[in-house]
Amino acid sequence: MNHKRPGTGPLTVTVFVFPGVRLLDVTGPIEVFASANEFGGRYQVRTASEDGAEVITAAGTRLSADLRVDDVREPCDVLLIPGGPEWETLIRDDALLDIVRGLHEKARCTASVCTGAFLLAAAGLLDGRRAATHWRQAQQLALRFPSVRVKPDAIFVRDGRMMTSAGVSAGIDLSLALVEEHYGAEVARAVAKDMVVFMQRPGSQSQFSVRSQVPHSRRETLRRVLDEVAENPGANHTLSAMARRAGVSVRHMTRLFDEEVGTTPARYVERVRLEAARVLLETGDDSMAVVARRTGFGSAESMRRAFVRHLDVTPGAYRASFRTTGVGTKDPESQAASP
Repeated sequence: MNHKRPGTGPLTVTVFVFPGVRLLDVTGPIEVFASANEFGGRYQVRTASEDGAEVITAAGTRLSADLRVDDVREPCDVLLIPGGPEWETLIRDDALLDIVRGLHEKARCTASVCTGAFLLAAAGLLDGRRAATHWRQAQQLALRFPSVRVKPDAIFVRDGRMMTSAGVSAGIDLSLALVEEHYGAEVARAVAKDMVVFMQRPGSQSQFSVRSQVPHSRRETLRRVLDEVAENPGANHTLSAMARRAGVSVRHMTRLFDEEVGTTPARYVERVRLEAARVLLETGDDSMAVVARRTGFGSAESMRRAFVRHLDVTPGAYRASFRTTGVGTKDPESQAASP
């Protein structure tokens, strides 16, 4: 799908706003398209509410609308459906769902941000399609709409003319992907730099460090060990070294990891090192050997094996993915930030 039309008018983006809409779901994508206009893009962005009146967002701020939904008569290039925290109420609003269906019929591409996917699903527009939403609501989306193929860890997903994205700021990722599709990677890269965001965000949508995902341990001994690994992944973190620093036996340390972390010490250390290596690859130009040494893998080959084992991609290919938003990648299942 390529809407780039040299020599013709601007691409139109219609953003549907409604009472209780999440503010960043609206303003994040708008900022992307507005910024693109400064670097060679040509977008005309308009907001539409049911009656053309301003709406009160979930944050309590007033958001004006450019037109009524009934005034949207011509086809638009992108229809954006944002979400809101009260999505359970929204999906029971038949009038609202009718509006979504009507706007979709006039759109070449329909995209949602965060819980906006629930509106698309409730309107029947995601039946049989892959979709993403905020990680906290992914299970609910799958349970309530079993015909939707939910991708719980994707930043954004494209399926035909439908695009859905994860929580809040993922709308920026999705919008950058559209800019790249419409006007090329150079324009999208310029926008990402201007907004100081990743062109393609690292990892999956569960954008939390390995350490933060571990439940809070009651054992001070274990907490100290976990923090040491996270703070300096390149240090010596063999099982015996960790046990020695903690003043416990190897057997006791193994039991602590099993009971509190749910994995072995070696697997936990490797996950932390993998995360550290990803950050260095995403943000720097150090050689593979240097990245491997700094993150504790020892050699580029050891790091390569870990990447392939956990991410099914080589470190070089992973780094290359940050030169683009991911549009046009070989993986048809998920146009996500993770390779």
